[in-house]
Amino acid sequence: MSDKDAAAPEAPKKSKKMLMIIIVAVVVLLGGGAGAFFMMKGDSAEAAKEPVKGIVVGIEDSLTVNLADGHYLKFKFALQQTEEAGAEKVDLSEAINLAIDEYTGRKVAELSTEKGRETIKHDLLTKIVKIYTEKDVKMVMDIYYTEFVTQ
Repeated sequence: MSDKDAAAPEAPKKSKKMLMIIIVAVVVLLGGGAGAFFMMKGDSAEAAKEPVKGIVVGIEDSLTVNLADGHYLKFKFALQQTEEAGAEKVDLSEAINLAIDEYTGRKVAELSTEKGRETIKHDLLTKIVKIYTEKDVKMVMDIYYTEFVTQ
């Protein structure tokens, strides 16, 4: 009888241990599934918020700004409007003013590398999008350089 008594207490320990393993596995699987669901849902929500391209409006004349150390930059750009902005072209005056302010006094070295140009372009685009947002509707979504010469 002592063999049976010793075996009997071990059986409940194994079943409790197995039950805990199953519960932990189910919790991990449910947690992973919920995490994946929310991540996928977040991606589709962000994709839905991405504006659709509308018309492109460009400045007519090149801008020339003074850079540091006696150099200058001659450039033209166009703004990619959003579809929500409609068919009416935005007034480029504010964008031109922001571009002049953004580039004046910069060093040629900053504009000579792709990374430098992209960094400055990103800063300018952020300011332009902010200026051309009306009632939480973005009117402009990108900027394209159609001419860009430093000397």
